[in-house]
Amino acid sequence: MTARLHRFARARFSPEEEFGLHLTVGVLVLLLAMAGFARIAGAVVAGAPITQLDVDLANWLHAHAHGNNALRSALMVLTQLHSTPGMLALTGLAGWWLYRRGARHWMLTILVTVPGGMILNVLMKHTFERARPHFEEPILTLTTYSFPSGHTVAATLLYGFLACYLVRHARSWQARAGWVLLACAMVLLVAGSRLYLGAHYLSDVLAAMAEGCAWLSVCVTGVATLRRRQAAQAARAAGAANAADPRRASINPSGKN
Repeated sequence: MTARLHRFARARFSPEEEFGLHLTVGVLVLLLAMAGFARIAGAVVAGAPITQLDVDLANWLHAHAHGNNALRSALMVLTQLHSTPGMLALTGLAGWWLYRRGARHWMLTILVTVPGGMILNVLMKHTFERARPHFEEPILTLTTYSFPSGHTVAATLLYGFLACYLVRHARSWQARAGWVLLACAMVLLVAGSRLYLGAHYLSDVLAAMAEGCAWLSVCVTGVATLRRRQAAQAARAAGAANAADPRRASINPSGKN
């Protein structure tokens, strides 16, 4: 039993294993994000105290937004940049950059992650059908549903994905921490712009962050697991071919071309 548990732990937490540390971390993030989203969604549906906080914060921010033209204009530019057309353009640019770097599987992953997550969010909006904040003099007038925030989901997916890639290739822990902090700052800026402009409630953006983290973990972990499994199968096939043909093994003992 002890040996079996040891093998299981080694397979789950070893970075070199086919279903190793990356899959364990991905599943853990997925479960935590799903639990967070479910808790927020349940509170919104049930009219829990967070919904009163939503209204109070929205009213307070709206009152201050009308008195600060410079900040309101800057956040308007930021929120327009992260609209659906803007996010698709940014995703395309990121995909082109990854293609130029030879990171083909990363390019395919981002092209699935961001647009796929945005479509998923539209389905979520129509599931909950929550009305947006209402003001007598609104800054933004939108007819779509409020929960979860589409801008925040898209930002979480794009900047979270880029953080995953850059952390994977960073050479120091300081650089890794810097990329993670920068990604978090960008997501918070986008989420804050939606709150400040009166387009969303606090629970909308919090649920969107959880939703984005869940979908990001599915996409990144799924593609990484598939690549590792294909590499492991190729290595086993090469090993079997070398074992069947000793002359080939003597020419290419490593099994690599």
